[in-house]
Amino acid sequence: MNDIDYYKILGVERNASESEIKSAYRKLALKHHPDRNPDDPAAEEMFKQAAEAYSVLGDAQKRQRFDQYGAAGLSGGAQGFDPSMFQDIFGSMGFGGGGLEDLFSQMFGGNAGGGRSQTRAQRGHDLRYQLEIEFVEAARGTEVKIKVPRSETCPGCSGSGARPGGKVSCESCHGRGRVNYRHGFMQVARTCPQCNGSGEQVVDPCKDCGGDGRIATERTVTVRVPAGIDDGMRLRVAGEGDGGWRGGPPGDLYVDIALKPHEKWVRDDADVHAELVLGFPDLVLGGRFEVETLHGTQDVEVPAGTHPATVLRLAGQGMARVSRRGRGDHLVHVVARPPGRPDEKEKALWRSLRELQERGGGVDGHLGQPEGDRSFFDKLRDFLRA
Repeated sequence: MNDIDYYKILGVERNASESEIKSAYRKLALKHHPDRNPDDPAAEEMFKQAAEAYSVLGDAQKRQRFDQYGAAGLSGGAQGFDPSMFQDIFGSMGFGGGGLEDLFSQMFGGNAGGGRSQTRAQRGHDLRYQLEIEFVEAARGTEVKIKVPRSETCPGCSGSGARPGGKVSCESCHGRGRVNYRHGFMQVARTCPQCNGSGEQVVDPCKDCGGDGRIATERTVTVRVPAGIDDGMRLRVAGEGDGGWRGGPPGDLYVDIALKPHEKWVRDDADVHAELVLGFPDLVLGGRFEVETLHGTQDVEVPAGTHPATVLRLAGQGMARVSRRGRGDHLVHVVARPPGRPDEKEKALWRSLRELQERGGGVDGHLGQPEGDRSFFDKLRDFLRA
């Protein structure tokens, strides 16, 4: 005992801070905990040594005596340490049959009230649902009623799982909800495997739920879909998941949005893209044309001589933005409509246009350049009116 070095056991320097000592002990305790290393004497010994070291170095007075006099100055070493000092290290991390329970209670048999363990309420599971909505519904927002299969608290037994008087005290733990055993000098408490920590056993199960405390059902849930929702987004509906166990709260429902494609529009974040198909005369002469948007029919001005692939912007006519105010834009992509198979009259017109273009000396892809005081477009308009 006189040669023992608690700093070396925890792997910290002698000037280590309180938080460094606590962190080092926590890592060792989690690594060598008996629940993680069943039937491993070496791990059990390391676990005991780490606990002993922390019981000294985690106490300011004991640490000072150890620094001055070594283990001999502790008057019997670390025996009889107060396990309450471990409570703030582990929080709610858990081991053993009880799931994510308080490791402090499992290691040292701690029962804060010193009395009987009560039935532990548990939150219900979260559920997921995929909701497919129309493009316009996503733009304007909507309410959708969906049917969700889920478990709910049994009304026949109020979630207890037993008929009235159908529960007795657990024989294994005598109603405490925990069973104790020893790890060397430490007493360890674990959740009773017989009653799962409830302290009671069902001897006369509820006929409706068969003792589970919950029943399978289907519930109609109203989902409010905000304007501007996009494909892949997720909505949370609080309290609409599976019901809890033994009076615990229900879980939540998560609704994953799947957006149906639109036949005319394509979405890019809050912007909406669409095509405006125009013939060559419309591209040459320009004009005002109607386009359909999410918010009704709008007029768009196409300048004379517009090239195919030009993009015209209608500001604020796109999707609403979910995370901030305002709307995106409606982007109009101008597309040239091929003339198709012309008849003889149309061919004559196209020949005349070609001759007119050649006389105008077309440059850089334009149909022509001004001749004299009148532009090519002026002459073309006269030709088309003839």
